Amino acid sequence: MAYIQQRGERKYKITVCNGYKPNGQKRMQARTVDVPKEVPKRGIQQYVMAEAERLEKRFRTGIDQSENTRFEDYANRWLTRMERRYKASTLEGYRRMLEAVYPAIGGLPLCKIRPMVLEELCEELRQRHGRNGQLLSENTVHKYLDTISAVLQDAVKNDILLYNPAHRVDKLRVERTPQCIPQAWEMQKLLQCILQEPLLYRVYYLLALSTGLRRGEICGLMWRDFDETAGTLKILRSVHVPKRGELEIGETKTSQGRRTIRLPPSTVQRLKERKKHAISQWIFPEPLAPEKPVRPSAAYYWMKVMLKEAGLPHIRFHDLRHPYVKHTTKKYNSEKQKTQATKMDLIAWVFRFCIFNYSKRSWTL
Repeated sequence: MAYIQQRGERKYKITVCNGYKPNGQKRMQARTVDVPKEVPKRGIQQYVMAEAERLEKRFRTGIDQSENTRFEDYANRWLTRMERRYKASTLEGYRRMLEAVYPAIGGLPLCKIRPMVLEELCEELRQRHGRNGQLLSENTVHKYLDTISAVLQDAVKNDILLYNPAHRVDKLRVERTPQCIPQAWEMQKLLQCILQEPLLYRVYYLLALSTGLRRGEICGLMWRDFDETAGTLKILRSVHVPKRGELEIGETKTSQGRRTIRLPPSTVQRLKERKKHAISQWIFPEPLAPEKPVRPSAAYYWMKVMLKEAGLPHIRFHDLRHPYVKHTTKKYNSEKQKTQATKMDLIAWVFRFCIFNYSKRSWTL
């Protein structure tokens, strides 16, 4: 509760109780407010009460914002406060999306953002072109709206807004594109392309296929993480590159990502061969700068070239992880999503079957 004491014709002292000390005394904070001359005498009381409410909120929550704060200003402060929660790459993605919508809603006060305004913004986004020259997909429009919703939900949490207008926007249904599931002979053809690659790429893809590691985790592997006697590999770090940024080496995606995995004998043997010719502390160093790990995007381009040469449909590198992610840890909204995930599991399992099947024959990995 705020206590107001008049000190002059247009000067007031506002005192706010901000909790209690261990000895039971109140923590009091005070601020003197000068009412501007532009405010008429009949409006002085309302002005002082509004200032008292704002100061009380600021002292208790540490946020000096109101419903009249511009969306751009509030979003920028939200990004600053989220630096401890999200990684740099995630924040960079949020920042790029927010900068794209600032021209439309950045100058609006938070209280003026209505569901109709956001629906018009979504229609405008659908007419924009992406980096590939094509119109933005409906999934991308949903991501923009979700980012705006996160900012507005923060304002609701801090009692600045009564409700989140983004929650009242009806999203258009996204038609899922049919997945092209490669056949077993197509996987064997791709395997032949992998076997013809240099030793560096062979070991890279063999490690991905036999362990299900993420691209960033594979790039962050050091030789000291590899125990050739026990046949194990420690996953302690990950490599990522923010948009328009430098290569960064940090923690794994989650705390559970720091783990030790046991490798198949064939993978252990290939790593030993690779170690004989090692010139860096990194298992997969940058070719032109061995003191640095290779960029995670390199695996994407390598695989894209191999798929094109083999005449195979597009397969994401991340799809190779699916057999190693338990369905019990995922939240499936429908049986359709579970079926689609099972199809992608089939792709990766065919990969693994080909790898171990041909490793027992005359193929040399």
